[in-house]
Amino acid sequence: MSTYLFDFDGTLVDSMPTYGALMLRILDEHHISYGEDIIKIITPLGFVGTADYFIGMGLDRTREELVALMTAYAVDAYTYRVPAKAHVPEVLRELKKQGHSLNVLTASPHDTLDPCLKRLGIYDLFDHVWSCNDFSTTKADPAIYRMAAERMGVPVGDVIFLDDNYNADKTAKSAGMQVYGVYDDSSKEYVEEMKAITDRYIYDFAELV
Repeated sequence: MSTYLFDFDGTLVDSMPTYGALMLRILDEHHISYGEDIIKIITPLGFVGTADYFIGMGLDRTREELVALMTAYAVDAYTYRVPAKAHVPEVLRELKKQGHSLNVLTASPHDTLDPCLKRLGIYDLFDHVWSCNDFSTTKADPAIYRMAAERMGVPVGDVIFLDDNYNADKTAKSAGMQVYGVYDDSSKEYVEEMKAITDRYIYDFAELV
């Protein structure tokens, strides 16, 4: 049986438009300019890492203030509105039925992660549901993937990691995981780059079964 480690935003749920909008809202409200690749850069960082990145861009707020703002903007949307991506619930249930280990590793905090998974009825399918905050680092750090494998009790090379973000896929691959790229509209311009660095690329979750 396989051990799967899933990203959350853009992989399990169709949240990237919401996630991107709330992050850009903060920059816009503080009149901070940004490049076209800003969402690609910050997505693996989590709220804390993104807060630090925004401060480095010149945003004059503390880390704690920014994380509180991000959380406030996100909780309502994730708790009540963000949908699962196509075929995700049924595919997860089939994989679980087959005896595979299902796990989550995401930059999103538990404040948004847990209520969303529970509303969608899939939280209990996972053996572990982790935010990067549980590891005190980000998905831009290769160590987080090795730590996750250790907590799951399997060699890092036996883990199948799925993410729609190029940077996260590249970092997980460098840490030794098997990596499946996942299509999302937010990263469609990076499809070929992701295919080049991953072991497999899927456009729809149904391809997993």
